[in-house]
Amino acid sequence: MFAVVDIAGQQFKVTEKRKYYVPHLKAEPNTEIVFDKVLLFGDENDTKIGVPTLNDVKVYAKVLEHTKDEKVIVFKKKIRISYKRKRGHRQQLTRIEVTKIA
Repeated sequence: MFAVVDIAGQQFKVTEKRKYYVPHLKAEPNTEIVFDKVLLFGDENDTKIGVPTLNDVKVYAKVLEHTKDEKVIVFKKKIRISYKRKRGHRQQLTRIEVTKIA
């Protein structure tokens, strides 16, 4: 059983009992959250496609932790001018575990 869910503007294909890194969510660790923007749902028997979402399917997940992604280096340089800028960026992520698709 799987579902395609819209989480913070990005689409994720999720299954039960799996862990995912998603964009930062405003929820405390060890809390249950519900995603109701389910775009597609499939199991062994059939597949349901939402127009644009399915109203009768919800995905329940547990927030495990808030963390940061690996550092991305942003380097700018202009030729023949002593202009150099080096910056780093770490995107904030939330780790969730999908507990139930109902």
